[in-house]
Amino acid sequence: MAIPFSEAISRAPLRTFQWLTFGICMLVLVADGIDAQLLGIVAPKVIADFGVDNGTFGWAMSAALVGFGLGSWGGGWLGDKIGRRYSLAVAAVIFALSTIAASTADGVWHMAAWRIVGGFGFGSAYANAIALASEWLPDRWRSVGVTTLSVGTPAGGFVIAALAPALVEGYGWRGSFVVSGAATLLVVVLILAVLRDSPSFLLARGKKEAAQRAARKVLDEDIELVPELHDMADESGARIGVLHRSNFRLNLGVGISFTAAALVAYAMLSWTTTMLTGQGFSFEQASYAVSVGGITSVFSSIAAGLLVRVLGSRLLVMGISASLLGTLLVLAYVIETMPAAPSAQTQVLVVALVGLAAALFSAGIASMYAIMTHAYPPSCRSAGIGFGIFMGRVGAVAATLFGGRLLDMGDGSVVPFFTVLAFGAVLVSAAAFIVDRQVPPASRV
Repeated sequence: MAIPFSEAISRAPLRTFQWLTFGICMLVLVADGIDAQLLGIVAPKVIADFGVDNGTFGWAMSAALVGFGLGSWGGGWLGDKIGRRYSLAVAAVIFALSTIAASTADGVWHMAAWRIVGGFGFGSAYANAIALASEWLPDRWRSVGVTTLSVGTPAGGFVIAALAPALVEGYGWRGSFVVSGAATLLVVVLILAVLRDSPSFLLARGKKEAAQRAARKVLDEDIELVPELHDMADESGARIGVLHRSNFRLNLGVGISFTAAALVAYAMLSWTTTMLTGQGFSFEQASYAVSVGGITSVFSSIAAGLLVRVLGSRLLVMGISASLLGTLLVLAYVIETMPAAPSAQTQVLVVALVGLAAALFSAGIASMYAIMTHAYPPSCRSAGIGFGIFMGRVGAVAATLFGGRLLDMGDGSVVPFFTVLAFGAVLVSAAAFIVDRQVPPASRV
């Protein structure tokens, strides 16, 4: 009997090739995070070398976000056209070479130009790595796998934060960029040597023989495969693309929720240190609050993958949205009413609330990845994930650009800042009400 590949692998145990595929995709995203976040780590050295102020250097810092958003959608589209494997390799080469090239920058705009180019690679790698890995995983592992992959880039940030002092001491900030980019080129070799496009994708492109060959890597018997049920052409014979009318509610719900979750995330990550130091925290105390948020983000993203399979995506997203709204309102109240010199107990409470908020907005973003990999058909899955990431970057850029202005608008009060974040927390729930292809709870699978 002919069956879709997703159904075939659901009946089989995980094979070595699937573990290797997941591991290499994770390695790509860790390398993505290292190269993407290196500039932020060595920024004080670069600013001193360029002789500019922090505000001017911010253009170079935000350039990669712009490229990331465009690259995620464009690279996702490319992945649907030529395959995730080659698109992932091209993306890794782009961000590796642009990182190396950034070592030659002699000013802010020169650096910003290379960071925009690198951003194209960062975004494309993210969309294609998640799409490729998800298609080789059975349904019972897909949500957990995808949400675990989503922490690859933050993990890369932790890695480079630990290695940067030694790299800068040994090679200077320019040498650090060269070392980081060269290491990424080694990952490209693994992509080309080991990874393969999934049978689901190959069938969606009409490559049945290639799909059957690829399936033998994980199936013991030669099963006749057919395209995924939700990946057939429409009544006009056109292949379903990301902007096909059947994806309208999915695009709308994910677009609103991803934008809102990213707005809250980047507003908190980018401006918490500034906000707390303005409210009486020392720089070390404020930085510690942000670092706690980074740790809770990793664990909550993985937990979201487990919970989405148990509760289903609709209930989980609704719970995350309500919990995030409540946490932000309590945090705003505590900061707004605390004295100019906050007590140790108040500081601990603020750090805990920042960590909880980070866990919740990260779980919300991870849930979007689970929904996208479940709902978009293989014919446009990379582009669909890229679209979601693009919308997320819209929220990220808005938060980075306007978060400081909201704090200035308050003139010592955090009410304007948290009012916008609270509205964002409410909009996170949009995916629960609008998306028409939710991840079902385990009891209904």
